[in-house]
Amino acid sequence: MDFSAFVTSLTTSFIIFVVLVFIFTWLSRIPSNDVIYYPNRILKGLEPLEGKRKRNPFAWIEEALKSTEEDIIAMAGVDTAVYFVFSSSALWILVLSSVVLLPVLLPVAGTNVSEKSIADTSSNGTFNNLDKLAMGNVSEKSPRLWAFLIATYWVSFVTFYVLWKSYTHVSNLRAAALGAPELKPEQFTILVRDIPPAPKGQTLEEQVDSYFRALHSETFYRSMVVTEHREAYKIWKELEGYRQKLTRAEADFAKSKTRPTNRTGFLGLIGKKVDTIDFCNEKIKELVQKLEAEQKIAIKEKQKPSALVFFNSKVAATSAAQTFHAQMSDTWTVMEAPEPRQLIWKNLPIKFYERQLRQYTVYAIVFLAIVFYMIPIAFISALTTLTNLRKLLPFLKPIVDQPEIKTVLEAFLPQLALTVFLALLPAFLMILSKAEGIPSESHVERATSGKYFYFTVFNVFIGVTIGGTLFSSLKTIERHPHTIVTLLGNNLPQNATFFLTFVALKFFVGYGLELSRLIPLIVYHLKRKYLCKTEAEVKEAWAPGNFGFATRVPNDMLIVTIVLCYSVIAPVIIPFGMVYFGLGWVVNRNQALNVYVPSYESNGRMWPHMHVRILAALILYQVTMFGYFGVKKFYFAPFIIPIIIMSFIFAYVCNKHFYPGFCFTPLEIIAREDNKEIPNMETVFEAYVPSYLSYDKFEEADQFEDARSQISRTGSFD
Repeated sequence: MDFSAFVTSLTTSFIIFVVLVFIFTWLSRIPSNDVIYYPNRILKGLEPLEGKRKRNPFAWIEEALKSTEEDIIAMAGVDTAVYFVFSSSALWILVLSSVVLLPVLLPVAGTNVSEKSIADTSSNGTFNNLDKLAMGNVSEKSPRLWAFLIATYWVSFVTFYVLWKSYTHVSNLRAAALGAPELKPEQFTILVRDIPPAPKGQTLEEQVDSYFRALHSETFYRSMVVTEHREAYKIWKELEGYRQKLTRAEADFAKSKTRPTNRTGFLGLIGKKVDTIDFCNEKIKELVQKLEAEQKIAIKEKQKPSALVFFNSKVAATSAAQTFHAQMSDTWTVMEAPEPRQLIWKNLPIKFYERQLRQYTVYAIVFLAIVFYMIPIAFISALTTLTNLRKLLPFLKPIVDQPEIKTVLEAFLPQLALTVFLALLPAFLMILSKAEGIPSESHVERATSGKYFYFTVFNVFIGVTIGGTLFSSLKTIERHPHTIVTLLGNNLPQNATFFLTFVALKFFVGYGLELSRLIPLIVYHLKRKYLCKTEAEVKEAWAPGNFGFATRVPNDMLIVTIVLCYSVIAPVIIPFGMVYFGLGWVVNRNQALNVYVPSYESNGRMWPHMHVRILAALILYQVTMFGYFGVKKFYFAPFIIPIIIMSFIFAYVCNKHFYPGFCFTPLEIIAREDNKEIPNMETVFEAYVPSYLSYDKFEEADQFEDARSQISRTGSFD
């Protein structure tokens, strides 16, 4: 990429961002768009703009900057507040690193004028203005490399300091959330899995009750045994569908004064023609009876070896969740219960060894996917450079050689191709994570986030770097195989320009689209105009969704990895990383306050995973620097080894010092005086009963002769 293409990319991305920001300020003032730009406020009963339709177009920036952490927790929850701690940590690492790297390394590299350094540019002589400011401009064995070695230590120590402070802060946030006096059903509940078969003449519920009553005689309240109820859920979904159809038909009738009709066959196109209102009422009556019958079968005949056990105090439930109950580790396994809305029902009965087998199988699939996914990523990164396009597709030369087209293609083609290719991954990884047998949605998101992080690091950072070098130097490697390491090292700075434009595209275009919400806006208005006939359907059309940590966090981690790894090699990338996290902090702050609605609350359980992956990025950076110093034939390159060892020691200390408080709930927090009040335990129990079991016949639990099962009101069946 030449300098004009780089400037074109940067300028175009900035213009797109400015246009999208003005579109946002214009569209967000229109009252009919409030449900798209302020759904979180509306759902909490607040005014979207507090009556200020003619406010300053940039008032949202001021509001985001003035908002406190307490505001974020109140509007979006602790998990979102922890995400902003992560963003702030990444920003502070880059800001403090830049204090030394920019004023020291840029002059050191820029004033080196040896012939060797001139030949060793980072873009084969086409990007000299920025090449001279990179480590590639410094001669081999030069004493100037000491500055880069010291800078490597500086970035590492800054990262240690910021991460320790952040871990301490998040730990305090989690403690405050767990110690809050509000009623949280999950704090009185534990999840029990791997229940052994019940003795003859005893039901699973009776076995669970007798087992926990014997061990926790004073604090045990009752149990809820899990059952297989897929068929009941299927019938309930069909019942809800007919209820919605009835509501639509009644709305049509009220509007047109003509009773609606439909056909009963395939997609309503064939079959007998019937009165829609009468037909729906008949089907609803039929399905209610069918649902009651199926639930009785599920309760009596489809019990599974898993249960939710309730205690009459938080301390008792917390202690029970951290206690080893059975002599054998593969029976009566217990854990803290997830929130009712988080439960993944079908995963609860999965046996101990099956979970282990599933986990290792998924890990193997992910490993193979990472390896084989790198092939198309590397191919795309190499193919989408103009030089290689000319070689492989000579007939495109007349097109790509035109100055205007050449500039645009060089500026955007590789980055856009990579972004689109990566967009296919999250759904696949989410399916794999659920297949492990994980019992909660928040845990699935953490698992997906980890897999996606390793995908992006290996396939974007490493894949682009290695793929581009191998593809462009294939003939040289064939003739001189022993030079592959040197080629990779010498071509490492060459990819800095690619990643500069990649980061710029992410923060300008990515955050512009995030703020403007053009796609959700268009989809909403199309649905409202052509599909929605009831208020419930309109509300469903503008439902904002959650923050999407499973993809948002690893995407940010990729930027952390890229900027850290190139921070010393090409320090000019640091300001781009600072803009990415600074701008992202403001835009995401606005979205958290006004748009996204959390679908769960894990009280900051994501943070240890964020912390570990920042450290993984740091260690990758240190190893990269060690290798690059070797390519530069710097005799003191082994001095990097101690800081790598220190990184592992730091990770170990943090894991021992902080992580247990995230893995388990500390008793000293739960045992505070304001947490000792006993709530209405039936309220706690009913929080885990799904809506399709909430009809009158099942409200009295004493009617059940066998297990009282099921999941949360919003638990997942996926």
